[in-house]
Amino acid sequence: MAIVAPVLPLLLIVAAISAQFSAAVADTGGSGGLISELTKGRIPVRTGYVVLVVIGLLLTWAMSVFEIISYASRAFAFYYGLQAFIAAKGSWSETGWSFKGSGFAVLGVLGLSIVVFGTPVE
Repeated sequence: MAIVAPVLPLLLIVAAISAQFSAAVADTGGSGGLISELTKGRIPVRTGYVVLVVIGLLLTWAMSVFEIISYASRAFAFYYGLQAFIAAKGSWSETGWSFKGSGFAVLGVLGLSIVVFGTPVE
């Protein structure tokens, strides 16, 4: 451990930054196609990439890292809240009222309440 200990913090930082970069590249790659798909081809994939990069650059220059993380966290909570409501609707339409469907609905309310009432930690 004595040999590795001086280099370990640097390796951990490099690993964390690499993981974030990898996730950003994957999200950008998927988002360009998703924009094209959702607009039924009216916005080409390449144009979607350009729009995403411009928005990313504007956010990076206009906000602090903590603000960006706060907005991203709220966006994830909103997305998962909507997914939970969709799951609740699907469960209720298949089987009628159930604890599982109600659980999904509660998770949806929790997700949306995070969006409305969530505060950043600084």
